[in-house]
Amino acid sequence: MYAVIKTGGKQHRVSEGDLLTVEKLAGSKGDSVVFDDVLMVAKEGEIRVGKPVLEGAKVVGEIVAQVKGPKIYVFHMKKRKGFHKKTGHRQQLTRMRIKEISI
Repeated sequence: MYAVIKTGGKQHRVSEGDLLTVEKLAGSKGDSVVFDDVLMVAKEGEIRVGKPVLEGAKVVGEIVAQVKGPKIYVFHMKKRKGFHKKTGHRQQLTRMRIKEISI
């Protein structure tokens, strides 16, 4: 059984027990998170697709850790002017384990 959920502006295909990394969600380690934006559920050959979401379907996950993504370097430069600037960014992420998929 698997489901397609929408979180953080992205769609993720998840199954029970999967470890998933998504955009930062509020909560701390051990907290439970419920995703109500379930776009599709497949169970034993039967596929149910929402328009756009399935009514009554939900996916429950548990937060494993709050982490940071890899460092992204941004470099700005203006030619012939002697101007350059280097900055960096690390995205805040939430790592979670999917506990339950219900229709």
